[in-house]
Amino acid sequence: DSDTLICAGDYVDKGPKNAEVLEWIMNVPPNVILLRGNHDEDFAQNIEAMRIISYKMDLDRDSLQDTKTLYQSMKKLAKKDASVKFDRCETVYELIESGYTFSQLCAWADRIKNMPYLYETKVSGRTCIIVHAGYIRRLDTPELKAMYSSREEFYMNARGDGFTNGGIMHGMVVAGHTPTIKEEEFAYNDGQVFRRYDEERDFLFYDIDCGCWMRYAEKKNARLACLRLEDEKVFYV
Repeated sequence: DSDTLICAGDYVDKGPKNAEVLEWIMNVPPNVILLRGNHDEDFAQNIEAMRIISYKMDLDRDSLQDTKTLYQSMKKLAKKDASVKFDRCETVYELIESGYTFSQLCAWADRIKNMPYLYETKVSGRTCIIVHAGYIRRLDTPELKAMYSSREEFYMNARGDGFTNGGIMHGMVVAGHTPTIKEEEFAYNDGQVFRRYDEERDFLFYDIDCGCWMRYAEKKNARLACLRLEDEKVFYV
């Protein structure tokens, strides 16, 4: 209980137990800090889209049948507009088919919307920022502004640019998002925690996403990783 556990996001779309994890995030103890990931953001936006069109329909939020009707209405709307990205991982669909109503979906989405994007602390005098994908102080080039509409989008969606363009002088960033088990990725390390140091900036970058959810795809070396900030010791499950 004396430890603080900081989770770097993506609590949904990562395996067959979405409902169990969503129930867990509603009841975490005070020493557990939940940060927001891009999949969590997508889930909350999916539910918000359903909430908007629900105002035009006479629905009971606690009715499973009305929830299914609402979902199908949203799917039809998304099919008419290619720019609308709705429930791409079908997590909302699976939850509804498992018996969860719109009322419960809204409660989960509201919890996610209250999650911070990052957590900042000091470790041995060094600033340490934990974030889902990457940290950047400002989007200061045309290329970055073209790729990301806001710093928050960078926090949730950065890849290799989390190290090359992001970071903090004389500090450390701990992120996830990019599985170190994927050979084509910047942070590939055969499923081990990825560590890189920029001497010029005195900046240390960690990627601790070791592809745990890819166990369901029978990926070798997929695992869950934890980094202890005080001494940078890595633990695997």
